[in-house]
Amino acid sequence: MSRCRPLAALLLACALGVGGYLGNLAPAHAASEGTAQADAGRGLDQERALRASQEAVGRELGEHLFRDRSGRTVALSSYRGKPLLVSFIYTGCFQICPGTTRALQQAVEAMQRSVGPGQFNVVSIGFNQPEDSPEALKAFAAQFHINSDNWEFLSPRGADVPALTRDFGFLYAATPAGFDHVLQLSLVDSQGRIVRQIYGEQLNAADLGEPLRLLLAGSPVEPERLLEGLFERVRLVCTVYDVKTGDYRVDYTLPIQIAGGLTFFIVMVVFFFNEWRASRRAASRRARRA
Repeated sequence: MSRCRPLAALLLACALGVGGYLGNLAPAHAASEGTAQADAGRGLDQERALRASQEAVGRELGEHLFRDRSGRTVALSSYRGKPLLVSFIYTGCFQICPGTTRALQQAVEAMQRSVGPGQFNVVSIGFNQPEDSPEALKAFAAQFHINSDNWEFLSPRGADVPALTRDFGFLYAATPAGFDHVLQLSLVDSQGRIVRQIYGEQLNAADLGEPLRLLLAGSPVEPERLLEGLFERVRLVCTVYDVKTGDYRVDYTLPIQIAGGLTFFIVMVVFFFNEWRASRRAASRRARRA
């Protein structure tokens, strides 16, 4: 029986790790309060979210302060002078945000090869405060080995999140599994004005190429026309657009993963309890023999 104890301890540690990880999936209360644009408990209104996103095009952004991955204070205005790409993420997401960040990384690397390094900047903003701390964003960036001089991960104060997301036209709604939000990449010109919102999970260099080259050439960027099927390019967390039915369906991958983690945790607790009870019985038998 004693040979099983190291295994039991290891399995219990794994179970506790899974439990701790699942705990990090829950959205922070402060971020939920910061979702002034979304109706609590009703999820995200897709049409309203897209409308707010498009209304931000042409808007000159106000001043916003952040902390970078090293904890230093950074002003949004410090990025003026070059085109800027802005994405919103939350580090507790392990399915959608990592995928979009990876796609953005590939697109950025391709554009750097095309237009040259240092021609534009990229920032990813963690909107789930206080969970998306500089330390959490540093770990998130490390997952993708993002260490480019022109890409920073920024953490705003929780109290500043509503005004910040409103300025960018970024709406989100807290859910039990995380957040529903429009996957948008804001393209900002050198004067700090949003010139285009780029949507979708599978971002590529072609999506960035045309508007970015226009900005670098000093030419105006025309707002993208809203096509009738634009919602097909907008993916919300835990939802997937089904082109066959023309509607959104629930993506059960995330709930299944969570259920699997909880099941593993429960099984390990039962296993460890049985180990403990068996060891007590063995000790009792040895005591009676003595």
